[in-house]
Amino acid sequence: MGDPKSIAEQIQKVRHECDRMKEEINAHRAEKNDSTMKLATKDIPSLVGRVDKVTSRRTLKGHLAKIYAMHWSEDKTHLVSASQDGKLLVWDGLSTNKVHVIPLRSSWVMTCAYSPQSNFVACGGLDNTCSIYSLRQREGPIRVSRELTSHTGYLSCCRFLNEQQIITSSGDMLCILWDIENGNKISEFADHTGDVMSVSIAPDKNTFVSGACDATAKLWDIRSNKCVQTFTGHESDINSVSFFPNGLAFGTGSDDASCRLFDLRADRELMKYMHEGIVCGITSVAFSFSGRFLFAGYDDFNCNMWDTLKGDKVMTLTGHENRVSCLGVSVDGMALCTGSWDSSLRIWA
Repeated sequence: MGDPKSIAEQIQKVRHECDRMKEEINAHRAEKNDSTMKLATKDIPSLVGRVDKVTSRRTLKGHLAKIYAMHWSEDKTHLVSASQDGKLLVWDGLSTNKVHVIPLRSSWVMTCAYSPQSNFVACGGLDNTCSIYSLRQREGPIRVSRELTSHTGYLSCCRFLNEQQIITSSGDMLCILWDIENGNKISEFADHTGDVMSVSIAPDKNTFVSGACDATAKLWDIRSNKCVQTFTGHESDINSVSFFPNGLAFGTGSDDASCRLFDLRADRELMKYMHEGIVCGITSVAFSFSGRFLFAGYDDFNCNMWDTLKGDKVMTLTGHENRVSCLGVSVDGMALCTGSWDSSLRIWA
């Protein structure tokens, strides 16, 4: 055994060296930071007061308790929602009809996802398990087709990579890539120092971004299983992350009452979306089809629509009677769906 005092001195020395290297990196970044997004977009007209009113077109009622998650299908019409009434509901967003009612083994659900080809839905929560349900069954009630168990903390988010693979995030500070057919863990992504709350997969399917309670967002390369970039700036838990449509940037929503836009090429924050009148946390974020708007769900029962380029609040969508816990934009960009603790979903256009 080495001398404890000597070991402590070595640890302190390494810490100082790390701090020095961080300062050098920040100085190098600042040197390259020759402009801001606000300056670069100062000649672009603001959209405040110039956008057609976005209104609630459909209300989906059927859940009997708080809705915690929703996700659109890539067929542009269907969506899945998860509630602590112990049900997954698959909806037709146009007719408002329920297509499937799936009873869950655990009612403490926190996330749900639709597979790209609409063959499966998935969910998970305080049971630490990602449950996969096949929608291809012809007859009888839909039952679990696969349970993915390896996380030692609650399942906070899940997103299908394709029909064979899914990525999950958890309160155990890990993200995991799974083989659905075999139920096996393919790879583990570990670098966060707090609960991982959200993941978003890049359009090219080669990378994904995660947001966590350590107030950082990380970009992961699925091919190498490594964290390739870390983004800081938030002052509290990051609850939601969403890739920008072109895959070169992503948005975040945090308990610090701000949303932020981070650029992968610039390796830094480009814009902060906040207002002095908003003091509550953000639960969920999503971009419009073009990326010009960022939608964010808040604890104050509202959904705010931000101008991505200018940083201005364009509109506030009101109507829910409790926290807006989740939201998503359809693949074709024609509709926004919000889910709330008031047990309803609303479709806006």
